Amino acid sequence: MDNEKLKKLEHDRYVAEKKLTAAQHREKRLRNELKLLTRNERTHRLCTRAGMLETFLREPTLLTDDDVMELLRFIFHGEAVQKKLDMLIESRKKTLETEVAENT
Repeated sequence: MDNEKLKKLEHDRYVAEKKLTAAQHREKRLRNELKLLTRNERTHRLCTRAGMLETFLREPTLLTDDDVMELLRFIFHGEAVQKKLDMLIESRKKTLETEVAENT
């Protein structure tokens, strides 16, 4: 009787360990998938915004990366631009907070 109970417990342990291993593998796959989606999202955002920037540059192929960085520093250095940027960020934060509150 004790031997049967021991075998049953060992079998249950074996099954539980297999389920744990499978769950760990699934978690790892899901984490990798999330990383990939996040990376793809970032790549899409960077390409989209770089395209937006290029629409405002005359002859973008002639400008170097340093030229574009210098131009961006000049543009974003202004106080009015910084205020507008702060305003956009605050507005977006409020919108996101509202959306989260509505979904809760």
